[in-house]
Amino acid sequence: MTILVTGATGTVGRNVVEQLVNRGADVRALVRDPAKAGFAAGVDVVQGDLLDVDSVRAAMAGVSTLFLLNAVVADEYTQALIALNVAREAGIERIVYLSVIHSDLYVNVPHFAGKFGVERMIERMAMGATILRPAYFMDNELTIKDVVTGYGIYPMPIGARGLAMIDARDVGEIAALALIRRERSASPLPLDRINLVGPDTLTGAGAAAVWSEVLGRTIAYSGDDTAAFEQSLRQFMPGWMAFDMRLMAERFLSDGMLPEPGDADRLTAMLGRPLRSYRDYVRQTAG
Repeated sequence: MTILVTGATGTVGRNVVEQLVNRGADVRALVRDPAKAGFAAGVDVVQGDLLDVDSVRAAMAGVSTLFLLNAVVADEYTQALIALNVAREAGIERIVYLSVIHSDLYVNVPHFAGKFGVERMIERMAMGATILRPAYFMDNELTIKDVVTGYGIYPMPIGARGLAMIDARDVGEIAALALIRRERSASPLPLDRINLVGPDTLTGAGAAAVWSEVLGRTIAYSGDDTAAFEQSLRQFMPGWMAFDMRLMAERFLSDGMLPEPGDADRLTAMLGRPLRSYRDYVRQTAG
């Protein structure tokens, strides 16, 4: 009984693999470059690409449970549908899919809309799956650490509605628990959706205040200029992706990423411990 992890070399994927290994699961990791995998001994590393149907078929041979994670790329939706169709062809009835919170609300944001389309396929084709819907990753703050510490500003335009930020380590552990639950079930379990949120809902000003407290000096929130945010991102990512991120930020401003009642309590019960806090994450990152 083997669990296949896609997106295994990314931040979340590595956490999923580690958590599964720690729990004694048989893990296969689908990667583009095995030389960069660096997983624990015992992890079956297979080379492939989600657009290469033959390699996906080979990776899924003998697999009982699938963790599907697709990176934010231009053909993300196609990759996901190929993977799910091949999984169905291979008889895999136990799936955990990493979607995103409010995928049904952020309808104009390309990578959100794509994930909602994948959710719709899973539901309409009656595939046994847990759909994980994470909010904004605290780990995104690594990309702005130098700006915060070097220039004294918090530059992410996340607005005043608030984001229930979650640590990717918590995402990985919850995903592993969901995978093992499905893997060890005597029969395929019904569809389930879980919002993945942190214990704190952060606004732009609130996040800046946490950085100020941790660093011991004033960090200012730079404001809600999403056009400037897009232009900044275009320096190190394709224009289509920068525009996608701008559209997402605009929905942060209008809608936020707010948890539903009971979300955090459900996750705390699953983990058997408190969720990691934003303040602790910033302290570790700044350290």
